[in-house]
Amino acid sequence: MALLVENLTIDTHDPDRLADWWARALGAEAAALVPGEFVTVALPGGLTLGFQHVDDPTPGKNRLHLDFKAEDVETEVERLVSLGATETARHSFGDDFRWVVLADPDGNLFCVG
Repeated sequence: MALLVENLTIDTHDPDRLADWWARALGAEAAALVPGEFVTVALPGGLTLGFQHVDDPTPGKNRLHLDFKAEDVETEVERLVSLGATETARHSFGDDFRWVVLADPDGNLFCVG
């Protein structure tokens, strides 16, 4: 028996709002399976982000985050910040391995490199 990844699910107080933000950021569409409770954003390539309502999201640093690759990192970071993301850090190892850490409107961290 093999497991297949169906969703990467993110806890939030407002799944409709956060799914809409990620849909804009990724050029996709949000689909409310249960409005106000569970909303998805299907990405090209098969991965689906799920946003589920919880009364109390896990506090502190998230233990799982998304990593994105961009042809032009600076342009993409500027675009995401203009949509409401917050840049939190920049890291590099040598000249070839660089990434920018951002947070979505709920504070969930993700990276663009």
